[in-house]
This record gives sequence, structure tokens and C-alpha cells, in this order.
Amino acid sequence: MTNFVCKACGTQFAESELPPDACPICWDDRQYIGWDGQEWTSAAALHLTHRTVVRQEAENLYGIGMEPKFAIGQRALLLQSPSGNILWDCISRVDPQALEEVSARGGVSAIAISHPHYYSSMIDWSRAFGGVPIYLHADDRQWVMRPSAEIVFWDGETREIRPGLTLVRCGGHFEGGTVLHWAQGGAVLGGDIVQVVPDRRYVSFMYSYPNYIPLNAAQVKRIAASLEPFAFDRIFGAWWLQNVTSDAKGALRRSVERYLRAIA
Repeated sequence: MTNFVCKACGTQFAESELPPDACPICWDDRQYIGWDGQEWTSAAALHLTHRTVVRQEAENLYGIGMEPKFAIGQRALLLQSPSGNILWDCISRVDPQALEEVSARGGVSAIAISHPHYYSSMIDWSRAFGGVPIYLHADDRQWVMRPSAEIVFWDGETREIRPGLTLVRCGGHFEGGTVLHWAQGGAVLGGDIVQVVPDRRYVSFMYSYPNYIPLNAAQVKRIAASLEPFAFDRIFGAWWLQNVTSDAKGALRRSVERYLRAIA
């Protein structure tokens, strides 16, 4: 029995003898099936072809990524907090070196994930640290491909998971699309719900990134309204070096205005 991993999106599935017929996440309009059709791998195979890297992104914040690039190519973030470290988003590979580096920085007390494209091997990450809770918005329940008792589905618009660490449901890219507000760090961990673009003075928003389907105006306004009550100067995106490092709230406002003009 194997927990197969989709090569296109990196999602790990429940144990099975044979690979699943298809990955529902990739058949959705927001993702895609590659030119060679549905392809699968496994944790054991990834250990032979990839390595995990840990790099500091900011004080008390570390990126965890895979080399060479795998699937969507996002990197996770380890946020160090006095009330317990949070792993934000996940990647598909869990290896001893990465676990050792994370443990040396205080381990993980909880996992929170922005949206289904980054669920990846979340259960393996949780169990590596003793079965810590994984916070997912209940509106994205249907996209969980490996159900487990470690998953905590939450409802509503916000949930504080540790003092000063608040999950904010923005919607947009997915109905339950979530960001993490880090009050002490004056930052938002945005995944690609709030997408930091190469011109890091701005962010953007999409329904599908690979298929170039934009969000409508109502959804973009909702994202802006969801974050308006929170103070932040920085936004940490889903990829290496795609962070807004100053005036991030101003960048969000300017970006919303620019986006709405573009689609009007």
C-alpha cells in the first residue's frame, strides 16, 4: 500500500495498492493535467530525486522548499512563535535533514494551509512532529485527498490559532482561501491567495494561475475587506524571494485599485 503523490500538484493521497484513477485537484479548472497525462510518484521515490532546503526569510521565519522544483514549486514557511511554532503551507517531501533543522528551531506545534494546492504531504509533516493539528477551512473540505484525525476544519471568517496568529478567510482562489496574520511580525503569510508578483511593489489575484483565469471584482474586493482590519507592513508569498518587505498594506490597496481598473 502506498500514499501516491500527484506529480502535477504534489498532493498526497490516502493509501492504496494502485494509483488513483485521477487527481480531482488537477482536473479542476484551477489546475491541469500535464502533457504526458496523469502521473504519480511517492515519498520513497521523491527521496531519490529531490532534496529539501531550509533558508531564513526573515527574523523568526524560515522557508522550506524542494530542489529541483517539484509540482507547483511553492515553499512552506516555519514561523517561530513564543506560543508554539507554526508550519504555514506544506511541501511534498519530508526528510530527516529538514526535520532536524526544524526541530533545532523549536519544532512545530500546529500546521495551517492556505488552500488545497498546498495540502501536499501535510499528514506526514503533522505526524513527524507527534500528530500536531492541521488547520484547514471547512469550505475546502472536499479537496482533502488523505483524510486524517489530525485535520481540524474551522468555520467562519477568522480563527486565532495562537496569540497574535490569526487565520483570515479571504476566499478568492478557493472558497476557503486563507492567509495567516502574524501580529508580532507585522506580516501576512499569503500563499497565493494574495499573490506577490515579480514587481514586489504589488500583489495580484487569480482564480487560476496556470490557466490565466482572473478573479471577478467582487472576490477581489472581498479579499481587501477581509484584510482591512489588520495591521501589516510585509507580505510573504508562496515562492522564494517573492515578498513585499515594506508598505505591504499600501501595496495591497494600490494593487486592488490597479486590478479593478484592468478588468473593468
